[in-house]
Amino acid sequence: MDRRPELSSLAATLEELARRVTELTDAATAAGDDEAMVELVGLERQLQGSLRRMRRLL
Repeated sequence: MDRRPELSSLAATLEELARRVTELTDAATAAGDDEAMVELVGLERQLQGSLRRMRRLL
């Protein structure tokens, strides 16, 4: 069974999520909301790590 199409779709979703979290991180930074910024940076790193792993599978 070829799972590449499904993995590719998931990778695209992860890319979109990472982009949106980056936008939220930038907004939190600009607003001086350090607590949210710290959490969002952690989430952003996790998403980027997941995306790297997904790309290796592809």
